[in-house]
Amino acid sequence: MKYCSSLFAVRSIEEAKTFYQEVLGQKIILDHGTNVTFEGGFALQEGFAGLVGFPEDNVRWKPWNGELYFETEDLDADAARVKESGVELVHDVKEYPWGQRVLRFFDLDGNLIEIGESMRSVGLRYVAQGMSDEEVARRTQHPVELVRLWKSGQ
Repeated sequence: MKYCSSLFAVRSIEEAKTFYQEVLGQKIILDHGTNVTFEGGFALQEGFAGLVGFPEDNVRWKPWNGELYFETEDLDADAARVKESGVELVHDVKEYPWGQRVLRFFDLDGNLIEIGESMRSVGLRYVAQGMSDEEVARRTQHPVELVRLWKSGQ
């Protein structure tokens, strides 16, 4: 057995496709009309309750119990685009102790989404601030060998 995909139920596949493509910059790799799969392996499904065979009332919108996680090299630009879309933010951009900045929000159907800086971006930001490889490794909680790979462009 192998893992294939995560799927979120949506009310309108057309609105969801527009949001994920235009706001989050995702690319569709398979479109079955009411089911769409994006690069990275996540999918959206309209009419999920009927497909599975349970009452629509059983679908929990905005459940707070899982999220789709995306990484970016330009959190500021992506966060601005998300905010301009008018979706509800869970929190504004915040920074964690390991240096990564993230933004969490709900998509049009209340699914929790997180956009975080790639740890490579975080590490290179610290390098640009003059931190040694060892200091970057300690701050980001990543091996010093990985910091050196980031610096080499890998």
